[in-house]
Amino acid sequence: MAGPEQSQQQQQVEEKAEHIDDAEMALQGINMLLNNGFKESDELFRRYRTQSPLMSFGASFVSFLNAMMTFEEEKMQTACDDLRTTEKLCESDSAGVIETIRNKIKKSATVRSYILCIRLNDAGSDRLQRQIIVADCQVYLAVLSFVKQELSAYIKGGWILRKAWKMYNKCHSDISQLQDTCQRRSSVHQESLPTDNANHNAPLENGVTADALDRLKGSVSFGYGLFHLCISMVPPHLLKIINLLGFPGDRHQGLSSLMYASESKDMKAPLATLALLWYHTVVLPFFALDGSDTHEGLLEAKAILQRKSVVYPNSSLFMFFKGRVQRLECHINSALACFHDALELASDQREIQHVCLYEIGWCSMIEMNFEDAYRSFERLKNESRWSQCYYAYLTGVCQGASGDLDGASGVFKDVQKLFKRKNNQIEQFAVKRAFQLAARDEYGRHINSYVQPYAVYELGCVLLAKPEVIQIFIHARFYLDCTAHAQL
Repeated sequence: MAGPEQSQQQQQVEEKAEHIDDAEMALQGINMLLNNGFKESDELFRRYRTQSPLMSFGASFVSFLNAMMTFEEEKMQTACDDLRTTEKLCESDSAGVIETIRNKIKKSATVRSYILCIRLNDAGSDRLQRQIIVADCQVYLAVLSFVKQELSAYIKGGWILRKAWKMYNKCHSDISQLQDTCQRRSSVHQESLPTDNANHNAPLENGVTADALDRLKGSVSFGYGLFHLCISMVPPHLLKIINLLGFPGDRHQGLSSLMYASESKDMKAPLATLALLWYHTVVLPFFALDGSDTHEGLLEAKAILQRKSVVYPNSSLFMFFKGRVQRLECHINSALACFHDALELASDQREIQHVCLYEIGWCSMIEMNFEDAYRSFERLKNESRWSQCYYAYLTGVCQGASGDLDGASGVFKDVQKLFKRKNNQIEQFAVKRAFQLAARDEYGRHINSYVQPYAVYELGCVLLAKPEVIQIFIHARFYLDCTAHAQL
């Protein structure tokens, strides 16, 4: 009896799954996630995770995000288990796919493209989707491995990333060839029909539409583009070594692939949009990859935010990037308003709150509102797991600037206790400066006599476009004159 009942239940599940457009539902789940519906998105993906590889991947992705937001060991292990489960689900029905692809490589490019196009059907499209999901899972497993910060974990993560890149590159190449070949065949087919009967999205003989191929191309372009973009930012002397290991680093290819993915109907389209915003508002200004002028990047970021404002009206992440644009344009008050809004919207997402607090702290310092800056950095010191040493140093600086010198001296003494990563240059700087600022002897007073004038001067350089910059430089000159007279 158990056998027939189990078969009947399986049939009911399959019939129910047939009515689910998993691609559309997965995209809705990600949109729900970005609009601060973290819990609702998790429930949606887990409800249907056994009925579709795409929904299973969505559930694993939410689990991965949850682990990265908390860094709790239990949640990180759960994320690893979920990703491996999704990987096994995709590989279980894809036996022989790699061998089939290897056989196709032996054929000439023209014949191979033709055979791929002829044989591609719904099952073939599903196999490509599964291959892409497996590569995505491997990337996230590598990230979780890197978080452990162990040599063996770095080696393992690098090996996993190489496997993922090979799969991305293979899928991207196959889908691109399929698009080209099928478009040529579709054009010939459309020309043979009357204009009134032409349907530019009609299924080909194999049953696959151009929309399906476009979505698959968008799906693989996210990982493919991120690989290119991230590796292109590696220092030149290391880039040659990485290229020899088989990893590419074409920044323009990465950006164009992410742009393609962001405009697709795949579930990773919103993630590609966030990656582009991250590049234009964080990476490009910080590394000055294209020179000191970030104007073009800001224009692109503003255009993206404007296009997506209707889809993500309550997204803390999109509000954060809006604040980044405002800060880079020296609209500090507007930037602070955006960061505070993002902080409020991310009430259940601690890591997003932390990046907002970091920006609020620095913007408050630029506005010389050291009390607000102190509160932001103190909260980061107490809650963040990234670098408590660095945040303690910033807390002490702001506390001292607001007038509490004794409290600041106590915080500076705590910086040494929080110093954990000796190879981290930021923490090394924080420890050295905290020791100097905490000193109450003649050496400490001599060091601190230069802090105020140079800090005010640097602040003036940041705000060169502001009308009040002249007053700031007058203050800097006044403090410097006072220091000179005191030393005489």
